[in-house]
Amino acid sequence: MKRQSFALPPGTEVQQVPLRQPALQRMRRRRLANALVTAVAVGAATACGGGSAGVGTDAASTEAAQKALVEQGKQIFRFDTFGDEAKWTDTLRMHEVIASVVDPLTAFSVGLKVDAEALPEAIANGIRNGTIDLKSPATTVALLKLNAVVGIKGTVETVNGADRLTRVGITCALCHSTVDNSFAPGIGKRLDGWPNRDLDPGAIIALSPAIDEAMKKVLNAWGAGKYDPRHNIDGLGKPVVIPPAFGLAGIHRITFTGDGEDIMYWNRYVAVSQMGGLGSVSEPRLNIAITNGSVDLVTSKLPALQAYQLSLGAPPPPAGSFDPAAALRGKAIFEGAGRCATCHSGPAFTDANSLLHPPGDSMAEPENPSYAARSATRQYRTTPLKGVWQHPPYFHDGSAATLPEVVTTYNTKRGLGLSSQDIADLAEYLKSL
Repeated sequence: MKRQSFALPPGTEVQQVPLRQPALQRMRRRRLANALVTAVAVGAATACGGGSAGVGTDAASTEAAQKALVEQGKQIFRFDTFGDEAKWTDTLRMHEVIASVVDPLTAFSVGLKVDAEALPEAIANGIRNGTIDLKSPATTVALLKLNAVVGIKGTVETVNGADRLTRVGITCALCHSTVDNSFAPGIGKRLDGWPNRDLDPGAIIALSPAIDEAMKKVLNAWGAGKYDPRHNIDGLGKPVVIPPAFGLAGIHRITFTGDGEDIMYWNRYVAVSQMGGLGSVSEPRLNIAITNGSVDLVTSKLPALQAYQLSLGAPPPPAGSFDPAAALRGKAIFEGAGRCATCHSGPAFTDANSLLHPPGDSMAEPENPSYAARSATRQYRTTPLKGVWQHPPYFHDGSAATLPEVVTTYNTKRGLGLSSQDIADLAEYLKSL
């Protein structure tokens, strides 16, 4: 398949670099990244006078600085495009598409969400009573002007009394936030870190007039809740489910294939190579080096962005969503006959910090093309299970629609010999995590 260039905005330079990545170098980079997050917080505390009034003051100042760093990261996660308007506006011309054909109902149909807390009372009432037209693209522009569309950042200018969308970009929240539907379907309070499995990124990108018909066919085949972060790199096609961005504290390998050893690694990769943000990313193991533009709008924001993501805990299961007695029986199976705890170990239910697994260990393999084969590690990490109730479908390719299907797949492929009751009980335990 011919590699498409739509994902890389003007100013992009792609260079070939040597294929080498010593383990020691990766470890040092991870330690440096973690130290950078700490240094930012401690440095801010010192600037505020911490350290001059005793240990208690130091601790309070450091805590305050960390909270400030997390809040900064929250704003970056929700509203910072890293300058990716260069891709979404200048190259893909999505501002034209939105202004002409994307009304709110169309937006909801491809999984876009609206932050109810960003709506003035008059607008909220208009949506409730039907006086605001949800079939008009002008309403979408108005919502963008309010900064109410989750993950979409628009620049709206008033020309001759009419609002005009002039630029548009995307943020991390587009894929890794949703809403609680407390106002209406698709409208509610933000749930940061929750994967938007309603979102259809391929269908959205395919609306661009800059995309040819062959590429539109590929993109439209991805489906809701899936995205291929390698397609514009290798020209192949194998989308994976959008992963959660919560529950990552203490986990060093945070992607399906464990390519990087901290969140900043993946944030940089996505910000530059996928979102089109202005900055640079290199990955010798994939033989890529990408630079967008002539300024770096990514690097300085990575520590705060990581701090916010690490603050997002996995959501507890809703009350009444599982059978406690069955879950207790399932726990025994999880730790015993099911052999789940062999890999899903520790408080995060993953052994990702200590090892990765060959493709044959994945319940989604063999697949063609293999997603692992397109990654830097060419292996898989064990997926953490906290909050697993929240984000079906399961496995990296979404091939199991429910948790009972997950257990059934393991039972069949591993020859565990679990009964139907064992499978049901184990599924209830997973729902309880």
